[in-house]
Amino acid sequence: MWGVSVEKERKVILASALVVAGGAVALTAVLWPDGGGDRTGAGRAPSDGTSAASSTPAPSPSRSYPLSSPPRTIPAVRAFTPARGPGWKPDGGRVVVQDGALDDEGRLIADELGLSYDGVGGRAGPGDVELALDGAAGAGPESYRMTVGDGRVRITGPRDTGVFYGTRTLKQEVHGGGTAPEGVVEDEPAKPQRGFSLDIARKHFTAGWIEDRIREIGDLKYNQLGLHFSDDQAFRIESDSHPEIVSSEHLSKAQVRDILALADERHVTVVPEIDSPGHLGAVIRAHPDLQLRDVGGVPTRGAVDISKPAAADIVDDLLKEYAQLFKGAYWHLGADEYQALMKTNPEASYPQLARAARARYGANARVQDLATGWLGDRAATMAPYGRKLKAWNDGFFAGGVVGADRDLEVAYWTGKEYGARQPVAYLSEGRKLTNYNDEYLYYVLGQPNTFVYPTGQRIYESWTPRVLRGTRPVPEQYDDQILGGSFAVWCDIARAQTQAQVAHGIRMPLRATVQKLWDPGRPELTWAQFVQLADRLSG
Repeated sequence: MWGVSVEKERKVILASALVVAGGAVALTAVLWPDGGGDRTGAGRAPSDGTSAASSTPAPSPSRSYPLSSPPRTIPAVRAFTPARGPGWKPDGGRVVVQDGALDDEGRLIADELGLSYDGVGGRAGPGDVELALDGAAGAGPESYRMTVGDGRVRITGPRDTGVFYGTRTLKQEVHGGGTAPEGVVEDEPAKPQRGFSLDIARKHFTAGWIEDRIREIGDLKYNQLGLHFSDDQAFRIESDSHPEIVSSEHLSKAQVRDILALADERHVTVVPEIDSPGHLGAVIRAHPDLQLRDVGGVPTRGAVDISKPAAADIVDDLLKEYAQLFKGAYWHLGADEYQALMKTNPEASYPQLARAARARYGANARVQDLATGWLGDRAATMAPYGRKLKAWNDGFFAGGVVGADRDLEVAYWTGKEYGARQPVAYLSEGRKLTNYNDEYLYYVLGQPNTFVYPTGQRIYESWTPRVLRGTRPVPEQYDDQILGGSFAVWCDIARAQTQAQVAHGIRMPLRATVQKLWDPGRPELTWAQFVQLADRLSG
């Protein structure tokens, strides 16, 4: 299935001379073996310039190639123009780049393919790979073009990200001795956000394991890694402002910096999440006075009392501290499952929150308005850092006197929230969404609360980015407001699987998800063929 298909059993017979002897006409021939030939595909005569049966000079034989077949990669390339030729394999060539911004991409692919790296400004010859920036009009920021011909490979794109994706395609094409087919690939993703989210709060994952996942998803053309590192169970990254909240098993800031450096090399943006005002049990253990209590004095698990300024102060301290460490374009504010709003009558259950809401927002304000105000305040805290902010859909409430910031991106994961609303309710307001559909994209350790481990086949065959809730897609008119999606690992029962089991369990779901984010249409390959391809590319 890989490279140029050349018939193995037959030989190309080329007439080289007519020999007249005793009135008889004899046809002599040169046999050109299919396995030989130079890298450019031009035929060559025997080295001494003669035929096998005569010293008479013969014309150079030429080879005939069928049109090339599209490359088989994950995700599949979106457009391919075939050509006739032998294709390309790494065989002692070089990598040259035409812009210093592509130095990292050049060094990486050279190392991966066993090629030499010539640096910036060289001329590519037969056997070489050339990387260049090319700002073609109308080209998307993650697009690239890869041309295989004349014995060489040229990858261009308007930005280094697209060129990097071209090198990922090339790496897959030649994996295991394969051949990059002759022709032109023109490729770009359908969705700008293609994420893998990891809950490192409930379960400690080693830095090495996280780095392995970055390499894996980078090769698959994902561009986001979500890190949920604070929850009821633990706080997993070293803190200078509040060391008292950090769990014994955690990542040091030095380890995080190494993770971020690798992610940057692989064009993966790390999206940190400090969830609030719920899921703050690790903070509450060190500051029990901040825990929310109901009218009877019963503590509410994981929730801080948002009527207390000290609760906002500690969360803002953490946001400001980690904004200095994580400098990517995105930040996740959480805002889901605030337990106060899961009561039948929040105002009666938590009168202190009701009083605070009315004091700040007027006589008609409710607890949900205070929660919306909390989210807005955290967005204001992050404003100086210029991040694009996300929040879970159950942190957005309808019918209140306070509305959520219009620029907040909705991370839509569930239809189980308080006052559950369909995705169209958010989309019709003009909001932009990312898809975390818990029906397909949630890998929850231990499978609690009716969750089941998602299968790659189900994602591959029936999910698309427009399937935001349940199994039915939203109308096509909203497609542009859906920015992408994320496959997520949640560690509710942390010991249910080891790190190795998680890596194995998410292997095919990750591949299926990115295929549908790159191209949401019906895949060309069957699921069985897709699995076979994944196995070959991993072998």
